[in-house]
Amino acid sequence: MTILTVTLNPAIDLETTTDEVVPGEKLRCAEPVRDPGGGGINVARAVVQLGGAAVALVAAGGAAGAMLEEMLTGRGVPVGHLPAPGEMRQNLSVIEASTGQQFRFIFPGPPWAPDDLAAVTAALEARVTPDDWVVLSGSLPAGLKPEALADLARHLVRLGAKVVADTSGAALVALAEAKLGLAVLRMDFEESETLAGHDLPGPEDSAGFAADLVAQGVADVVILARGAEGSVLASRDGRWSAPAADVPVVSRTGAGDSFVAGTVLALSRGEALPTVLQHGVAAASAAVTTPGTDLCSAETMTSLLDLCPATPI
Repeated sequence: MTILTVTLNPAIDLETTTDEVVPGEKLRCAEPVRDPGGGGINVARAVVQLGGAAVALVAAGGAAGAMLEEMLTGRGVPVGHLPAPGEMRQNLSVIEASTGQQFRFIFPGPPWAPDDLAAVTAALEARVTPDDWVVLSGSLPAGLKPEALADLARHLVRLGAKVVADTSGAALVALAEAKLGLAVLRMDFEESETLAGHDLPGPEDSAGFAADLVAQGVADVVILARGAEGSVLASRDGRWSAPAADVPVVSRTGAGDSFVAGTVLALSRGEALPTVLQHGVAAASAAVTTPGTDLCSAETMTSLLDLCPATPI
């Protein structure tokens, strides 16, 4: 049994600073910091940082893809190559030193065709074994319809994999409508209200909606984030809520990916669902205490566990 994360639309994220962003001028920038980017990649990194083992399966082509794989292996994250139709994208973040404002430029990756997804599906079929935990996280590449993620998840479920999905927008809607019996489906608060079609003002409302999705066969476990309040989890065995730890927030970047990492690692170790939720919330709370893309640490997560108790709701 292995934890595998799948990233179809990875990137290298470059961050730099300049004194002032002025139109039409040549802006002299500091040496950029480069980080691997993509939901599944971040989940794999966080699992490793929490003391677990995960393999990042990445569709990364060209010279940038080779650089990404080198960056990940340097961080102790094993990489599995998935076929990609072209050069991997890079993103740029510029911080204006005079104001502290951040300007983020997100570039598209190479467009995908149905045959490209079929090639990835075949590669996963050769790699995935029954009872592997497979995390689908992050955005879809340009050119793929929202149903593409559901098609991929359906194939993985048929292979006997325990599929954990964390997505948004139309891809989330397609996954929910497919009713694939995923192992876990997680979503952010705004996405949950959009999918529900109405407000979810309290934890009880979120737990009720999550339980409805479980009853419909969408997933065995459904987790809804509620921002600073924490998260709720529903399964056929019960409903629980866990508060986020009250910690200084340095950066919210990677909190959701750290949550997924803490959750899937606890599940892979056979922990009970209340403990799984507690670990996920503690990992997310740990992540917000770190700058930029540093994600969570095992030491901080462990220190926060008692602040994130899961209770029946």
